[in-house]
Amino acid sequence: MAENKIFIFDTTLRDGEQVPGCKLNTAEKIELALQLEELGVDIIEAGFPISSPGDFSSVNEISKAIKNASVCGLTRAVQKDIEVAADALKYAKRPRIHTGIGTSDLHIKAKFNATREEILERAKQAVKWAKNFVDDVEFYAEDAGRTENEYLARVTEAVIEAGATTVNIPDTTGYCLPHQYGEKIAYLMNHVPNIDKAVISCHCHNDLGLATANSISGIINGARQIECTINGLGERAGNTSLEEVAMIIQQHKTLGFYTGIQSRLLNPLSRTVSDVMRMPVQPNKAIVGSNAFSHSSGIHQDGFLKDALTYEIINPEEVGADSSKIVLTARSGRSALAFRFQKLGFQFDRNDVDTLYNEFLKIADSKKEVSDDDLQIIGKSHSAQTA
Repeated sequence: MAENKIFIFDTTLRDGEQVPGCKLNTAEKIELALQLEELGVDIIEAGFPISSPGDFSSVNEISKAIKNASVCGLTRAVQKDIEVAADALKYAKRPRIHTGIGTSDLHIKAKFNATREEILERAKQAVKWAKNFVDDVEFYAEDAGRTENEYLARVTEAVIEAGATTVNIPDTTGYCLPHQYGEKIAYLMNHVPNIDKAVISCHCHNDLGLATANSISGIINGARQIECTINGLGERAGNTSLEEVAMIIQQHKTLGFYTGIQSRLLNPLSRTVSDVMRMPVQPNKAIVGSNAFSHSSGIHQDGFLKDALTYEIINPEEVGADSSKIVLTARSGRSALAFRFQKLGFQFDRNDVDTLYNEFLKIADSKKEVSDDDLQIIGKSHSAQTA
């Protein structure tokens, strides 16, 4: 069973914090890290220690505060980066250094003005440096999504041989289609002789809206770690959304996977992250958006009121959301109107509702949503007329 566990690597405090305007101070990072640990995250990427004194301090303090999850610091394939990260992680119960380098031909030529062989040597050396400080070393092959598979397999084999315990296969630009990303993971599983010595990780970006789909395709094809963020925060269009992958795995039990995520904490933590990072969650965001469990179409409302499963595959309580909402608009039907009147304490029969429905539509056509106050007015008026 353990081999079917999907490790959740949260990078809200590192990749998520790279969103313009979402900078966190050390106290805020510690607060969120403790809540991520309570959520059941396996690895918390706490920051990029060499990038600033503030980030170093955050990683250092989070390392002291976290008891169960692994605490991870990001580095480039640079010796000084790795030494600083090791220093920042010295108090961690389970420290991990996450080092790596670009492996696509575009990165090799444009960023590093190097050759494939030179990058291969730098990759191995970075892992060896990191291994001097910690047992748990993750290597990222930046822009793996656009890296030729045969070369990516060579790099993966070499870094595992050098001591990497996890190999991250990032779709850095969100370019891959789900079947392409899945095939890339499958290629590595079938062509890297020592692949059984490491965990393969998915780190997908959402530039084309495919981060979640690509990550799921990755685990179906052999990856066992997903790197993600609360609310899908991250560079540009964001990262894989933690709440989405966690609930896909929980809902689709036929996949045969499980995580340690306590799903009832998803919505409360989503709201906390949104508040602390000053980044609103779009209303139609899956799982944690304010409209995720709202129904306004008359056909949907009627079905939902008969049996919630007709239009909800997740019980709101499972993810710590408020109860489902029947939102009254001009698209709503009589059953929804009767339900809302009953909630307000009115006892109307079918004939009453038919009469009230016409009054309701007049209001609904003039505003986006009919409120309880509106219903109180027309309900009391009708009751007075029929008394």
